[in-house]
Formats: sequence, structure tokens, C-alpha cells
Amino acid sequence: MVENIQRTRAELLRSLHDSGVLVLPNAWDAGSAALIAQAGAKAVATTSAGVAWSVGRPDGQHLTRAEAAEQVRRIAAVVDVPVTADVEGGYGPAPEDVAATVEAVVAAGAAGVNIEDSQAPGGPLFDVAAQAERLRAARSAAVRAGLPELLVNARTDVFLFGIGEPGGRLADVLARAAAYAEAGADSLFVPGLLDLDVVAALVTASPLPVNVMAGPGAPSIAEFEAVGVRRVSVGTAISQAAYSVAQRAATELLVKGTYTELEGALDFGGINGLFG
Repeated sequence: MVENIQRTRAELLRSLHDSGVLVLPNAWDAGSAALIAQAGAKAVATTSAGVAWSVGRPDGQHLTRAEAAEQVRRIAAVVDVPVTADVEGGYGPAPEDVAATVEAVVAAGAAGVNIEDSQAPGGPLFDVAAQAERLRAARSAAVRAGLPELLVNARTDVFLFGIGEPGGRLADVLARAAAYAEAGADSLFVPGLLDLDVVAALVTASPLPVNVMAGPGAPSIAEFEAVGVRRVSVGTAISQAAYSVAQRAATELLVKGTYTELEGALDFGGINGLFG
């Protein structure tokens, strides 16, 4: 049964898309989520790849629905802010699969979900009508689960995977945005799009608030906000950086027998104290 606090968090997540820009550092486990919340994040987003790596799986729907929901449960349990769950393509192609996934992550404490329209890494994508039906199933599932306020962030991978001719991609995304909005989506996530002129054109024409994925080499948060982007996340970037530290520190220990890479680490007590 959905508690009032979860509904309040879902309503808060919705309100954070109304003006300004919502910045979402992506978490992959309870520890990273707690630290991201402590840093001041107004909400915590998961990264499907980071979550998969943390349990020894590759990205691309190699988690089971139950495994994904369990990670959401652990993350939601340690933070006091809304959690939006990256559920990839819904862990199955049919609308019924997406519905089951939404019900599972709502039960785990999610206030929002990302649902992508790619059938596999690199494509192909579900056609517009099929993906709209999948999103419609997600919205209906949220209502059945007792959380009609669930924020559904519809991800399209047209730009990320270079689907179609370059000159037609914006029109494709806008057609998808219209259909996804009609199906009950609340926002539009377009990873792979960093050209500010194209982003501005998308923001102007989209019926949904626009979310982009940033990282090294991308425009700044301020630049995205200036063209009307409402949400910026960083996907796997923080988890990749964390694993890079692990690799560098291990290599230094094994090759040089020194500890330079471990300097500046967070205090043990500070981390341990996040969990009661």
C-alpha cells in the first residue's frame, strides 16, 4: 500500500519540473544515493547501468524485474527525497511487462520512473504507437498501485543511437513527444542531444518538459537552463568515476605499493553515520 509520504514525494518530484532546472546526480546503490542526497540533491535518480554493474550484470535489461525493484527499495529506504527509478525498457516488450515493472518499483518506494523506447542497446526503437501503448500501461499501472502522481519520464533514444537521417531526428523526437504526452508521460528524456540550438528548438516545440543527459564536454547546467531544459541527469558518469577510482587505487597499491589515490577519501565515520 502506498504511504502518504510516497505520494508527497511524487508530488514534489512533479513540482520540481515546473520551473528552473532539476539536477539529478545518478545513484547506483544505497551508499551513493545517501551521499548524493547529503550533497543537496532535491531528488535521486538511479542509473540502470550502475545498478546492473553493482550486482555483476551488464546494462541492457540483464537485471530481472525483482532485482531492479530491490535496488530501488534499498535506495528509497535511505533517503528523504523523491527517488526516480531507471527501469530501462520495462523488463519486457509488452505493455503488461511495463505495467508489472511499474507496480514493482512503486511498491519499492519510487516516486518516478524512466521508461525508454529502445528495444536493445543501439536500437531498434519501438515504433511510436507501440511505445505509446507501453507508456499508457505504465500510467494505468501507477493508478492501480495507488500512486497516480508517479512521474513518468519517457526516454527516447533517437539521438543517443543516431536513429534515422540526422536532419529528421528532431521531427521524429517531436512526434514521439506528442504521442508520449497523450499516452500519459509527464516529461521527455532525450539522451545524446547536446547541441544547444537543437535543444532550444525541442524545448520550444515539445508538449513535455525536456530532460537531457550531460557529462564531461557537455554544455553547463546554466546553459541548459537558459534554453529551457527542466531536468539534467548524468547517467552512468558518477558510477564510472567511482569505479575508475577503485581501479586506479588498486593498480597503485599492487604496482607501486603506495596510497596516493586514497588521499582525500570521505571519512569512515561520516559515511557510516549516514545509515541508522
